[in-house]
Amino acid sequence: MISGLSSAALPYLRPASTSGSNATSTSDLKPVESTATDAATDSPGISVSQLKPLQGAKPISVADNPVLCDLMATNWLTTHGASAGQPSISDDAPENTYAQVKVGGKVVATLYNGGSSTMTNEAAAKIGKLEDPPGLGGPDLAQWRADQYAARLGGTVEKASTAITQSQWTPRQSSSATYSREQLDAAFQAMLAEGQKSAMQLQSSYLASRALQGTSADISA
Repeated sequence: MISGLSSAALPYLRPASTSGSNATSTSDLKPVESTATDAATDSPGISVSQLKPLQGAKPISVADNPVLCDLMATNWLTTHGASAGQPSISDDAPENTYAQVKVGGKVVATLYNGGSSTMTNEAAAKIGKLEDPPGLGGPDLAQWRADQYAARLGGTVEKASTAITQSQWTPRQSSSATYSREQLDAAFQAMLAEGQKSAMQLQSSYLASRALQGTSADISA
């Protein structure tokens, strides 16, 4: 298909008929001006000579945009707060298992202490839509879900040795925190300091590598 399209674009005229009675002599044919050569010589894009400097353009710093500053500071606080205060183990880690639902000795669903669950595609299709009770969470939600799954699948619930009670459960903190003006300003300055430190480290590494290259060149010479 591609070769056919490229052939159709070639600059030549084809006679309307190839029969002897309607044949056209070669003297009647007029040359067609080639556009393929012109197109090939033209480089794609805009020529550098056509570029013009912007009149009245002014570089804008991130610090000049308060909304963007607050957004970046909030993200910085959220990221650092999560890494410092939140547990590193995910809710669906094996050590957080609350119970398993088995059908015919096969595990079809696993419940976790935080209330989340995983199951096979076949089990999910049989269970269908299941609305959790409002306000229920943690081990209590895991137990409720386990009972519902077992009832709908015709299976049994086996509690895990890593199951905890509702009183032992600590809910994860919400990431939608509200920060004060002082916290946002301090976080933005800390973020800038981290960026400058990283830039200096990269520059030092680059200069050190260039110095080593120059030393090796002198030795080989």
